[in-house]
Amino acid sequence: MASSIQEWKGKAICVVTSDGRTIMGDLVGNDQVQNVILEDAQERIYSNDAPVETVELGLYVIRGDNVCMIADYDKEKLVDTAAPPLPTILQQQH
Repeated sequence: MASSIQEWKGKAICVVTSDGRTIMGDLVGNDQVQNVILEDAQERIYSNDAPVETVELGLYVIRGDNVCMIADYDKEKLVDTAAPPLPTILQQQH
């Protein structure tokens, strides 16, 4: 496990956004407000009754306020099976 996202630079990461999108790519960089830049990015669209759909995005920037989770993953172990899509993630307002 990395103690800083900087240790993942150049490696494959998966970003789940607050609207439930799953975007994967190689980490190019990030900043102090967690904006993330991915190279060779692709969005993976899941559904209950169909295989995973992949949309090529290329070089892609995700705003830090839309990042919900960042994780590394092994491209060799990635499986394309049907799965329910993630619901939108709601934040509690104070």
